Amino acid sequence: MKVSGTLARKLLSLAAGEMIPRSQLKNSLIDSLLDNGVLQLRSRGTRKSVFCSDAVALQAYMDNHFGIADLQKYLEMLNDEDLRRSQSVGIASSSKIKSIRSFKGFLVNCLEPIPARLNGAELSLQPLPGAFTYIYDFEQFIPAEDVTIVGVENGENFRYLESQQYLFRDKKFLFVSRYPQSGDLVRWLCGIDNPYLHFGDFDFSGIRIYLTEFQKYLMDRADFFIPPGINRLLERHGNRDLYERQLDQLTDLVNLPEPGLQALVDSICKEKKGLEQEVLIGGWEAL
Repeated sequence: MKVSGTLARKLLSLAAGEMIPRSQLKNSLIDSLLDNGVLQLRSRGTRKSVFCSDAVALQAYMDNHFGIADLQKYLEMLNDEDLRRSQSVGIASSSKIKSIRSFKGFLVNCLEPIPARLNGAELSLQPLPGAFTYIYDFEQFIPAEDVTIVGVENGENFRYLESQQYLFRDKKFLFVSRYPQSGDLVRWLCGIDNPYLHFGDFDFSGIRIYLTEFQKYLMDRADFFIPPGINRLLERHGNRDLYERQLDQLTDLVNLPEPGLQALVDSICKEKKGLEQEVLIGGWEAL
């Protein structure tokens, strides 16, 4: 049985001498604590309240039956996003008492060496087709200020960057993968000053992802990447079924922050087709 944060908080209140109505403690653990005399019941007319006359006995019970050596630290552990498994063992005798993310961070890729700093040390990210760099301590990862961050929505485009180099010239670009999907990427982007360019699908869903997951937080620092010849691409390679399946999302695409985005939406509606970004892996012939 897992002891929830809500229950742990109530047990702490009982250990501190508070009385809690029995109606608020409908739980099999409370029943067991009452049956074993660790907690006591007080009746006043039809009202019943639970109290604890021996906080030491309560803590000993939790330690013996659940491996929770300290209720206060256990509760803090449940609220700690950065807790390590080794720490959770010391608090609750189990590394799985709370679902802990063993891996945070995100993947990065590049087309040329990209200078950065990680944990205060100089770092040069090197391109190597077929291999990526995983940034774990993203809070301390700072790219050079002249680097533009490109968020890549789809895995295949992230893998085959060298086949899309014709799209990204004249600037230094660091490519980051949207997957595995978590809040780490946008948290990192909010903590640095580099411009952000979103490279996703050219359909209503891709635009919505950009607006709700990135532009909403980065505001003027964010742009949506639109390749040259987008109208021809939609005409030649667009997918009508993709457009029809996402048509219900069109009503959310109002007051768009960038003129280019509105023009893209107009083009999608004109062609009645959506376009997946993988088509750009083909090179210039796709254009």
